[in-house]
Amino acid sequence: MKRFAEKQYEFIVVGGGMAGLCAAISAARQGTKTALIHARPVLGGNASSEIRIHISGADQSLRQTDYAEGGLVYEMMLDNKACNDDFCYSIWDTVLFEKAKAEKNLDVYFNTSMYDVETEDNKIRAILCFQETTEMRYRFTAPLWADCTGNGTLGYFAGAEYRQGSESKAESGEVDAPAEHNNERMGNTILLKAYDTGHPVKFTPPSFAKKLTEHQLRYRVHSQTMKVDASMAPDPEEWLRLSACSCKAVDYGYWWLELMGDGDDIITDYETIRDDLYAYAYGIWDHIKNGGDHGAENYTLAWVGALPGMRESRRLMGDYVLSETDIMDHKVFDDAVAYGGWCVDLHAAHGLLDFDLLPSDCHHFSGTYTIPYRSYYSKNIDNLFMAGRDISTTKLGLASTRILGCCAIGGQAVGTAAAYCTKYGVNPRGLAPHISEVQQQILKDDIWFPAPFTNTDEKDACRTAKFTASSTKKGCACKLSNGVSRKIGDELNGWTSDGIAEGGEVLEVRFDSVKKISELRLTFDSNFAYPIRVTMSANRQAQQRIGIPPELVRDFDIIPMLEGKELKKIEVRGNHQRLCVTDFDAVDCDALKLVFKATNGAEDVTVFEVRAY
Repeated sequence: MKRFAEKQYEFIVVGGGMAGLCAAISAARQGTKTALIHARPVLGGNASSEIRIHISGADQSLRQTDYAEGGLVYEMMLDNKACNDDFCYSIWDTVLFEKAKAEKNLDVYFNTSMYDVETEDNKIRAILCFQETTEMRYRFTAPLWADCTGNGTLGYFAGAEYRQGSESKAESGEVDAPAEHNNERMGNTILLKAYDTGHPVKFTPPSFAKKLTEHQLRYRVHSQTMKVDASMAPDPEEWLRLSACSCKAVDYGYWWLELMGDGDDIITDYETIRDDLYAYAYGIWDHIKNGGDHGAENYTLAWVGALPGMRESRRLMGDYVLSETDIMDHKVFDDAVAYGGWCVDLHAAHGLLDFDLLPSDCHHFSGTYTIPYRSYYSKNIDNLFMAGRDISTTKLGLASTRILGCCAIGGQAVGTAAAYCTKYGVNPRGLAPHISEVQQQILKDDIWFPAPFTNTDEKDACRTAKFTASSTKKGCACKLSNGVSRKIGDELNGWTSDGIAEGGEVLEVRFDSVKKISELRLTFDSNFAYPIRVTMSANRQAQQRIGIPPELVRDFDIIPMLEGKELKKIEVRGNHQRLCVTDFDAVDCDALKLVFKATNGAEDVTVFEVRAY
């Protein structure tokens, strides 16, 4: 007898990678009854313990730190930093699990694969799923959906318009597009991790290992003793950059262990590609250990991935197709809901087997670009959002937006938009008249995007408030309500105390009239100059500091006041978040006294933004 259940929600997200997880949590926090359908046993997708790609983003690996992604993805990384200094991926899995399970409006279905979609009148009506662990069959229904599968599987099954491969230069107008359309795609990768045992270790490769020579690997950094001769490289400047980023290369890698496969569809070829990647992974390690001096005599394998991470397959088409031109022109869209800043990072089409090419060709730029809301919903399926690497871009647009940090904040934007669609009873395209309200909610939840977008939320009592501080560091203005909640270039934005007095540093917020306040939102400094991501890379681990960022405020009191009288005191202790949201019983007050008693180690208190509701 088949086990079967019908489930109904307001919003259903298919795919539990970083984009899908952020979409589901964001919608749930806005009060939308949400389901997250995920085919794997752990959350995070490419960032999970199954694949172990670290989360990069618009900071371009510390080249432009002011632009690091905030929001939910940063919140989860801070949770991880508070309990996981040894970069354990299993603990990272539990952080993501706990974050999802904490949402009362969110149900997560693990090990649950979608195998069919019911559509009617250009709308998704239901999906059919099978949960392997319980042998349960489900039929899920909802008015709104998000495809966060990476492959665009939900959209594909529903008949959504999509593209694969590269647009021609004539079609896209992109300077780096090929003359003719082609079906080349960036390939899949599995990673491996090794460690130094302090004594010689032998390695015997499995029989299926595929051998490679030093000549074939000459443009793939794979040795601690490798000498880089840029003069012979196809792109000397890019070769030097790739080499500099890959020092101490034998302990972790290899992002360039990448294959597209030989067929027309990288999705249907997935298992063949996986088998080949597995064989090449052990073949590369055999070469490193037994094919000459690579500085790896004492190294042994600790982990080899078995689930390839995918860079590119389908891209679902929306009302706008983001292009390389938009990226390089730093386009600011009126309906922007996310941003990017990673280079246009185009990998060699045949990956590892393109022996005469560098593994990556990066078109660099400084600053950021925005991504319009119109790239996050389907052009022809009326109730379908998408987030992650399957959003509406050209191939060269994807080369930047596919990076995990960008996928995550796009997912958060989609979840927010879905909640507002539910609020107004509209489909994704019909939300356009309310997009400024969506943008303000996204900013409120600590996702920044460039000017002219700032806090204009009329419900925020602090926008018209006056601030006075017990001390202010020399050269620092008290800009706590200018609408920008982080340092950008030379503009510090916010307030920094001059030390911390014995009784704490006091910041008084005086409203222009009596306000009913039940929520305070404080954005603290966490110092984006230091990354906090979980990673297997020793280089990236060395860039990090032990423990919670010391700049974050740890302990503080909130004291509502009326006509100079203290009404109550709300104590907050042990904070480790950049965006600290405190809810309390509503109180009528004309001022708030904030007493900052301790940071997580810094000598001064820094606050970027104060909001009160």
